[in-house]
Amino acid sequence: MAKFFISSDLIKEDKVFIDGENANHLINSLRCKIGEEIEISSGDGYDYICKIEEISKNSVKAKIIDCFVNESEPNVKITLYQGLPKSEKMELIIQKCVELGIDEIVPVNTDRAIVKLVGKEDKKIARWNKISESAAKQSRRGKIPTVKPVINFSEAIKQSSKNNLNIIPYEKEKHNGIKNIIKDFKGQSIGIFIGPEGGFSEKEIELAIQNNIKPITLGKRILRTETAGFITTAILLYELEA
Repeated sequence: MAKFFISSDLIKEDKVFIDGENANHLINSLRCKIGEEIEISSGDGYDYICKIEEISKNSVKAKIIDCFVNESEPNVKITLYQGLPKSEKMELIIQKCVELGIDEIVPVNTDRAIVKLVGKEDKKIARWNKISESAAKQSRRGKIPTVKPVINFSEAIKQSSKNNLNIIPYEKEKHNGIKNIIKDFKGQSIGIFIGPEGGFSEKEIELAIQNNIKPITLGKRILRTETAGFITTAILLYELEA
């Protein structure tokens, strides 16, 4: 059954009204017919099973026949502060982290970032949010995680202060693993800092530590930037049973 995210103002009593790209996908790609059932979410924690009642050129109207709580969202909100990698790597990172349960992704300009998005940022952010939406649909998420605008490393550190815990995988850390860091964790939010292809600079690591961001080891092997984020997310959610 196809799943779609729509604005809450398009849900009126027992009807949903679908337009724009979602309607186009239903009508022209999936070729849905009157009487078929679809799944709708507005990101409010509920999912709706709906039966299509009307199809016009640019819109679809459906009747809500069931409503239930979406239980796919983790009870810990994880934000990924991702050092800007090459474009195709960022797309993979977003896709897999959204599938796993990430709450938010913040692209970060770092000392060793190869990619510069001057003049291209708006288009990239729009594309990355489309990838997030697609992954959220595929994995039956209850919300679409947002990919935020690009910020610099010092701003990312400031923003991360809202989290109950922040961690930064670092190849020179040999002792503290994720399990040890979170053994007494009782909070609701965690930030993960991942460097770009060249990793974080020593200056950035020092600044992170000064701001109570905990260095951790991910094991004996060095992971690529496109691997480290979703591995860290997966381990966190597993250990926290979230």
